[in-house]
Amino acid sequence: MNSTTANPKPNRPPLQGVRVLDLTRLLPGPMCTLHLADLGADVIKIEDLGAGDYASPAVREMLNRNKRGMRLDLKHPEGVQLLLKLCKSADVLVEGFRPGVMARLGLGYDVVRARNPRLVCCSISGYGQTGPLSQKAGHDLNYCGYAGVADQVGTPSGELALSNLPMGDLLGGSMPAVMGILAALFDAQRTGQGHVDVAIADGVLAHAVIPLAGLHSRGRVPAPGGDKLTGALPCYGLYPTQDGRYLAVGAFEHKFWDSFCTLLGRPDLAEHHIPQTQALNDWARREVAQAVQAHPWPTGRSCWKVPTAA
Repeated sequence: MNSTTANPKPNRPPLQGVRVLDLTRLLPGPMCTLHLADLGADVIKIEDLGAGDYASPAVREMLNRNKRGMRLDLKHPEGVQLLLKLCKSADVLVEGFRPGVMARLGLGYDVVRARNPRLVCCSISGYGQTGPLSQKAGHDLNYCGYAGVADQVGTPSGELALSNLPMGDLLGGSMPAVMGILAALFDAQRTGQGHVDVAIADGVLAHAVIPLAGLHSRGRVPAPGGDKLTGALPCYGLYPTQDGRYLAVGAFEHKFWDSFCTLLGRPDLAEHHIPQTQALNDWARREVAQAVQAHPWPTGRSCWKVPTAA
């Protein structure tokens, strides 16, 4: 047999050799640098000598894997000089202070760039580095509220709810920061410029695709719990089971809805995939809920089966 097999190259993390200095705390910044670490970057988490990163221990443990750590007092000239020394061999610096704090510490963009012109700096804040809200404090809920996203999480009855998945911090802060840093690493090689300004409120608004589509097409955003993704249709929703769990039904496609109704033992509901009236919609939802409620959700199974007659 006359064939040769090329030796496959070993897997190499895409960010291997990239060094990241992480000055952030809590969730948006540490989640961003965790993504970079998972891509192979050498992340050094730098905390102050006092409280440090005051996220809960469980969250800290999850977000700081694959990272190295050290403590510096950036309010002391010696600490500032040590960080500037680290900047010389770094590729990325990520910070989440209130706008202006880095400059007051003697670590503004021009200063660190003078030490290392190819350094990419990413600043994560609630409302951006400039503008009338730049100095305002806030948390995930505040950014979601300001961006008009908080009122999209709720029930069909109109009651708003809080999500345990921090949409602002993650969709508005972490992911835009990761994207900005990766783009800036590429662009800094060409232009020598690399300052990424991430405003969490802007980022979460940019990801509110469905509400914005409703606004542009109908002149209003969907009511909480009133859109097809949030409970308006019986074919897409959460239904409680007999043992206190929930069955997630995602059957937008008619063929899946037909299969579900058959499995449920209610093939008569198949014609109400998209009910024609609100009364039919409410009736179909009640019928599905009653049928689902009649059965438990077996442990270790992805779906329960309706018993069939012998």
